[in-house]
Amino acid sequence: MRRCGHKSKKHGIYYMKVLQINSVCGIRSTGKIAADIAESFIANGDRCIIAYGREIVPEKYQKISYRIGNEAGVRFNGIKARIFDNEGLNAKKATKKFLKWADEYDPDLLWLHNIHGYYINVEMLFNWIKKRPQMEVRWTLHDCWAFTGHCTHFSFVGCNLWKTGCKNCCQKNQYPASFLIDSSENNYLRKKSAFTGVKNLTIITPSEWLADLVKQSFLKEYPVAVEYNKINKSIFKPTESNFREKYGLADKKIVLGVASSWSERKGLSDFMELNKLLDDSYKIVLVGPTNKQMKNIAGNTLCLPGTNNSEELAAIYTAADVFLNPSKEETFGLTTVEALSCGTPAIVYKDTACEEIVGKYGGIAVDRSVGELYKAVCGIFKEKQT
Repeated sequence: MRRCGHKSKKHGIYYMKVLQINSVCGIRSTGKIAADIAESFIANGDRCIIAYGREIVPEKYQKISYRIGNEAGVRFNGIKARIFDNEGLNAKKATKKFLKWADEYDPDLLWLHNIHGYYINVEMLFNWIKKRPQMEVRWTLHDCWAFTGHCTHFSFVGCNLWKTGCKNCCQKNQYPASFLIDSSENNYLRKKSAFTGVKNLTIITPSEWLADLVKQSFLKEYPVAVEYNKINKSIFKPTESNFREKYGLADKKIVLGVASSWSERKGLSDFMELNKLLDDSYKIVLVGPTNKQMKNIAGNTLCLPGTNNSEELAAIYTAADVFLNPSKEETFGLTTVEALSCGTPAIVYKDTACEEIVGKYGGIAVDRSVGELYKAVCGIFKEKQT
């Protein structure tokens, strides 16, 4: 990595100023990824700040974080997006204040992550970027929002309008949801204008699967580097705990699912259907469903709230006999890698990045059907008995 010509008065050494931007800092998958990147730079003698837009920041990262706007602004921008379908085009006051601070910070490297989430104006951000051609820019895409007119994913519904120009969005009611106006055509054109033409930008994707999509989009002018998301193997490793005893699962075959937010796309209904096929010797454990979702999930399924405690999560992964990720759209599948690192076999669906991941790290990819999931789960326990 190149070094830049800023000089620390305190130590008399040269270091690089790095600025990351993401919706969250130190929590959830993307926030943890940004935090890990920051720690790596800091350990190398560089400065690194994470600018974020929403939710809490763990205490250990508060000194290296900068909040863009506030919670009230996020709520207000969310309301406007729900009416006008204009996510990424609000938050002008907060963005103006942030960019003034960013000018003073004067980064050598800008590293973008999720720039959606109702907290920043992307046109103002990229106008600022284009005025700094000397600044290196990296943009890690964790989903497909950057090159669509509305949605973050489109494979599940089989839409290919993002290749030529979005309009009449069939996912208008999905995040970032709009319940009135469909502005997908205008959004697509404005994103294309804003996001193209940056002189020193590299797109980073966590899978070849997503890289291939980028190369078919209006972002194809940029070089694309594939860098698999990394996990902390000193945390995600086989971890003993009293999890089974605590929940009365000592004699059960535990089938685990973990997500920061559950939806049809993530495969929640597939777990519910699988539950009907499994006998009483099995127990499905789901981490992350909302209270509302829990009410609709079969009573013999153990539902646990989401957690940002990695050590706690590692213990749950280890306690499970098999991990399932039945997501129909996934650009990487971090939970799958975490489970495998804890020694738990994983089953995923084909035709997403998860298939690529289990091909690299181990695991099973099956066709998209609950029947195939059932066969794979039963097959794993048969292997354990032999």
